[in-house]
Amino acid sequence: MVSLPIFIMMIGILTSVSHITTVPWKNEPTNQTVATLSSDTGVTFSNPSNLHLDKDGDYQVSERHESFVATQPSTGDRQNISMLIREPVGASGQRPAIVFMHGAGYGTSDNSFGDVAKTLSSAGFVTVVIDKPVWNTSDVNRDYPASAKAYEQAVQYLRRQGNVNPDKVGIYATSESTWISAYLLEDDPKLAFQILLSPMVNSPRHSLGFLAAQDFALVGANPGYQSILRRLFSTDAALFGLNNIDIDTMHASAYAIPTFVAYGSKDVMTAQVEGTQEILKLAHQADNWNVTVRNYPIANHVLRLGDEAQSGTPLADHYPEDVTDWAVGQVHGLEQTSERVAGDTIRQSIAVPSDLHARPTLTVYMIGLHVAALLSMVVSIILAVIALVTKINHMVKHKGHALGFVHGFGGILLLITGTTLATLLLFVSGLGQVVVGVVKLAWGGAPEPAGMIYWSWPVIQIVSTLVVWAWSRVFGRLFEVASLRGLTNIHQSKDDLSAAEKRAIAQQKNKPVLASTRLGRVLFVVTTVAMFCILLVFAFWGLFVY
Repeated sequence: MVSLPIFIMMIGILTSVSHITTVPWKNEPTNQTVATLSSDTGVTFSNPSNLHLDKDGDYQVSERHESFVATQPSTGDRQNISMLIREPVGASGQRPAIVFMHGAGYGTSDNSFGDVAKTLSSAGFVTVVIDKPVWNTSDVNRDYPASAKAYEQAVQYLRRQGNVNPDKVGIYATSESTWISAYLLEDDPKLAFQILLSPMVNSPRHSLGFLAAQDFALVGANPGYQSILRRLFSTDAALFGLNNIDIDTMHASAYAIPTFVAYGSKDVMTAQVEGTQEILKLAHQADNWNVTVRNYPIANHVLRLGDEAQSGTPLADHYPEDVTDWAVGQVHGLEQTSERVAGDTIRQSIAVPSDLHARPTLTVYMIGLHVAALLSMVVSIILAVIALVTKINHMVKHKGHALGFVHGFGGILLLITGTTLATLLLFVSGLGQVVVGVVKLAWGGAPEPAGMIYWSWPVIQIVSTLVVWAWSRVFGRLFEVASLRGLTNIHQSKDDLSAAEKRAIAQQKNKPVLASTRLGRVLFVVTTVAMFCILLVFAFWGLFVY
């Protein structure tokens, strides 16, 4: 009679937290497609004057290193950046040139873009790959405007070279750097052309939210795990001085020059249909109709065939030749005769969550709750260690009970705490399995059977509910013992008690409710608070939405 109302109140609180913190997320329309006009990805041009068009392998390639210092304007930090310049040996006259821009990670001039840069240089282009400009930033606080300034320094370096035509310098940007290229084109609209590999057209919040939601579904994660994404990508990062997540790069100026867009049909990270539509819309707003889109079968996010985690993964068939032919045609000002949109059908499983936005209140609650849970767990662990040392000392010296728990509360506390922590471990393990599956998928691996990443969610929900019931029984038992000690107001007047009840209360009054020692009582209270905080964490991430 006492435990049931306590259980109802506790489960009501936790369920309310789960529902209040729920973030709506629109996935429709689903299964969008763009039909290509030809399956042939080749790029051809009309050449009425019979100009000589360089192609892959026409020149030997020489390599040399230079360096420059890039300064981050917002902090004044400086980074010495190495440049690897590849040049076509024996090419006459001023040559077209390309600056390569890194995607996510920490690429250097020596370990990035080697095969593509050599291919383009063997077709007459001077190419430059630089160390990724990162300064003291990380992936979460990368300075995109400053990065654009660093790449602009490489562009200006090329324009000063005697063997480079300053009016025919373009860029090759991939994935994350397509956010940077938007800033670069604002600073330098005179760039001649751009090659965009798996461009992230939308803001980081929307692009990464799409990426995570789609990949969670593809690896077979239980839909409950999507609730974690919704809350996570609703974080107001600006509260912590991180403004990258909501940068706006969807400007017409970002697509105002001749643009080659390349996708892989096996890419699970890019919103290809909506990306293509936005690029074409913005380019047309800038009065640029020179946009070519290619979708390569079987290729992944970086246009490789197979698992990118393995070394030596080749580029998609015909991609190096296609991008070279397109770039050569552009620098000669020729009219393209091949289809603008070609290759495999462009597909997208769900919509970009464009209605997703920062939620400051939710963020403050999330941080406060997790800090409280962490601190309470640390304190409870410290107290548990002290209690263990004290117990061992009492056992060695035969001093009797160290904590003095009564009515079995010590064993109950140990059992239920262990169960709660085991549930937390299962939650972390299930989420970890999802993340591992997503990473493998992103690198081009095949999805594996869902297994734990599907059934762990309902199991955690069931176990969490049972844990709440167990805690309600503990609190009910506490209330019962306290009432026997006369510590509750369950009896408003002693006149209402029988003589036997009065004698029972008198006998129990001076006996402890929880434990006979202060350490035992403090350990119980602190551990209980820590475990309830963990249940609130579960509720925040949606485990009590049934």
